[in-house]
Amino acid sequence: MAKKKSVTTNAMRMLKAAKIPFEEIEYEAEEVGEDFGVKIAELTGLAPEMSFKTLVVRGEKRGIMVVCIPVNCEVDLKKLAKAAGDKKVEMIHVKELLSLTGYIRGGVSPIGMKKQYPTYVNETAQELSKIAVSGGICGVTLIMMPQDLQKATNCEFVNIVKEEN
Repeated sequence: MAKKKSVTTNAMRMLKAAKIPFEEIEYEAEEVGEDFGVKIAELTGLAPEMSFKTLVVRGEKRGIMVVCIPVNCEVDLKKLAKAAGDKKVEMIHVKELLSLTGYIRGGVSPIGMKKQYPTYVNETAQELSKIAVSGGICGVTLIMMPQDLQKATNCEFVNIVKEEN
C-alpha cells in the first residue's frame, strides 16, 4: 500500500527556516463554501474560537492588509480601518487573491505570502495558548502559539470583530 506523501507548503518552509515551532493537521478538504472555516474547525476537532481564518483587505491609505479572525466571527471593517489608521477598508475581490498572496481561496495563510503585508489578528488570540491558521493550501492547518504567529508575521493584536447582538 502506498504511503501518503506529506505536504510542505511555503508557510511551513518559512516557519522551519525561522525555527518557529508549529504542528500541522491535515484534513480532507471539501469545496470552499459558506461557513468553510467552521467546517474546517469541525474536521480538525478544534474549537472555532482557536481556529482563525485569513482575510485580505484593501485600505484607502495603507493598501493591502491581512486579517486573522476566529472562523465563527465576522470582521468589523470600521474597527479594522481605525486600528490600521485608515479611513476606509474593504475586502479584496477573490480574483485578486492569488496574484497578491500566492494563495487560493480556502488556503490563504497569513504566513509566507508573496509580500509581507501589514497583518492584524483579533485580540482574542492572545488569550489562547495555541491558535490554528491555514497552512497555505486547502487540507492543511497549522497550530502554533499566538506569539509565534506574531514572530512570523509581525502582526498586531487588535479588536477587529463585530460584536454579537
